[in-house]
Amino acid sequence: MHAALLSTVDQAPRYAEVQEPVPREGEIVVDVLAAGLHHLTRAKAIGAHYSESTVLPLIPGVDGVVRDDTGALYYTALESGPHGTFAQRTAIDPRRAVRLSEDADPVLIAAGMNPAMSSWVALRRRIPTVEPKRVLVIGATGNAGRMAVQISRMLGAEHVIAAGRSTARLSALPALGAAETRTLADLESASDVDVVLDYVWGEPAAQAMMQILTARADRSVPLTWVQLGSMASPTAPIPAAALRSARLDIVGSGIGSVPSREMIAELPEIAAALNDGRIRVDARAVPLAKIESEWDSSCDQRVVFVP
Repeated sequence: MHAALLSTVDQAPRYAEVQEPVPREGEIVVDVLAAGLHHLTRAKAIGAHYSESTVLPLIPGVDGVVRDDTGALYYTALESGPHGTFAQRTAIDPRRAVRLSEDADPVLIAAGMNPAMSSWVALRRRIPTVEPKRVLVIGATGNAGRMAVQISRMLGAEHVIAAGRSTARLSALPALGAAETRTLADLESASDVDVVLDYVWGEPAAQAMMQILTARADRSVPLTWVQLGSMASPTAPIPAAALRSARLDIVGSGIGSVPSREMIAELPEIAAALNDGRIRVDARAVPLAKIESEWDSSCDQRVVFVP
């Protein structure tokens, strides 16, 4: 069979002929229909993600839409291992897969599940407020951030503020449910939110945090800051005053902070929302044979490899 084979972290994977996957105990071999190129995919492949230590060579791909030998469709999320989803076939643990409807669009599901999971799981599993009323999304112009705006509204938020650097990209977000848009330098007016979904982190997050807390009318009202991504930096210089002068809780949401069983429990609802259009995602299907030229793609559309 053919697959994307990563042999060194400083070069893109190449399209190559490889051996068939050998399933471990409890696994089954499935045909891959579509697999998304996510930030997580690249980070785990090169060992840059906190959850992974890379052993090369390997086949990248952390999730995808697959078909079993009965013809049934599934979305699957993989754990670590040498056989990812950037291949014609892979081995999966059925306990980490969810059945899809027969009318499911494999490309759409493969494009949207991973980025949608970040905000969905954060709002459902990592905050004390069952239905946050006012949500600020920092980094809302990225793929996952645009979904976070939609998902926040879907899960009960009455008012969503979208924040980012690009005013041009921010202008498209009211159509997705944002009541307001703000640049990262203008967040004082967002001081009354009760949840922040932060995809940026680093210095911008520290500055935004102090803007919001300083302008907050009642600092005893809880504010939950959920760290979801680190597009600016993996570390942030959080001032002591941010932690001592207000009722601020900083939490993370991701692999490790949320048990796998809880993440998997949310997948059917996310897949249904993507499939019926309640969550919109912009996807671009690309033949897996083009892996070398597309590996470092940074376009707005989510690249989905189709073996």
